[in-house]
Amino acid sequence: MPGGVNSPVRSFRGVGGDPPFFASAKGAHLTDLDGNRYLDMVLAYGPLILGHLDERVVAALRTQLGRGEAMGGPTLAEVELAEEVARLMPAVEMLRLTSSGTEAAMSAVRLARGVTGRDLIVKFDGCYHGHGDSLLAAAGSGVATLAIPGSPGVPAGTVADTVVVAFNDLAGVREEMERRGERVAAVIVEPVAGNMGVVPPAPGFLEGLRELTTASGSILILDEVMTGFRVSRGGAQERYGLAPDLTCLGKIIGGGLPVGALGGRRALMEQLAPAGPIYQAGTLSGSPLAVAAGLTTLRALQEGDPYSRLERLGARLQAGLEAAGAAAGVPLRVNRVGSMLTFFFTGEEVVDFRSARTSDLSHFSQVHRRLLQGGVFWPPSQFEAGFLSVVHPEAELDRLVGLFSHALAELV
Repeated sequence: MPGGVNSPVRSFRGVGGDPPFFASAKGAHLTDLDGNRYLDMVLAYGPLILGHLDERVVAALRTQLGRGEAMGGPTLAEVELAEEVARLMPAVEMLRLTSSGTEAAMSAVRLARGVTGRDLIVKFDGCYHGHGDSLLAAAGSGVATLAIPGSPGVPAGTVADTVVVAFNDLAGVREEMERRGERVAAVIVEPVAGNMGVVPPAPGFLEGLRELTTASGSILILDEVMTGFRVSRGGAQERYGLAPDLTCLGKIIGGGLPVGALGGRRALMEQLAPAGPIYQAGTLSGSPLAVAAGLTTLRALQEGDPYSRLERLGARLQAGLEAAGAAAGVPLRVNRVGSMLTFFFTGEEVVDFRSARTSDLSHFSQVHRRLLQGGVFWPPSQFEAGFLSVVHPEAELDRLVGLFSHALAELV
């Protein structure tokens, strides 16, 4: 396998050393091939909000396996999942399932261009929307981890139609829209950036994007692959009171299995084939196993008050990390939205990709190694988000903070 892995960030290139190979998982923990146990702060990069092997999800998968693994035709559960998403996200009037978040973002861009007849896409520096050609310009996630400015193999003409603006820079977007708004098909944004590390939207930023796109006749695409059903029951669009034209989803709606989805206003979505002329397809889109796991996960998240617990856990961890930084006299910023957070070794407020890159990567690597040695699996990149599940024990988070504090004392 290239680099020994099937996705670049897993290689530990951003922190040094070799990654553990995992053999099993349960609840909030992973076990590697050598029998070492880790508190999992990666959670497959976000999907496992219920933790590993939640009994309800496992039961749903077993039931579906008894019925068939793939049908090659429509299933009732696909409709039920679409209805559940539409109920929780009113801006999603119709839904098209895909097999990955990358496919969802690619499809959203194609749909926006097809509907508007325009070519330009506005995205934000450090935001990652999958590895589709036109969206790899100034991308975050593994592209940032490996310090790759874009990617060989992406034609210059492809990214020539991608306009990049700093995240949270509403004035910059306004300037671009004034210059060439009549050519802009869509603005695509992570409502909470999670692929430059966690960076919340500044007050008024998302609302401003909604106003500017409406005024120019452009499509507002909210990439909620990461934030969808994680930062609130209705995703970031509920948390921030936003109604996008199109929404990209993934991760949690598959309950840990490969999935993606594109949803939005009916008038837009009906332009997709076979209802309309804009083509999009996928052999395993709407996989019965992924749909069963995702539907079960969404329904489980409606029971009780899991988001209050996630908020408490996130606040507890953030406070602990910040206190450790203050005690050690180490410049530290902890950005958090709900159950996703990132620590940055910088004295500067982190509001965009430029300020995220002021973090001391050597400090991050040293702390990451110390956490791993102590049995905590933190994302192996400064530019990835850490995640919490509803089954993370408070005592384990306190242990993480203790390890973090000791790691700060050892920084050189």
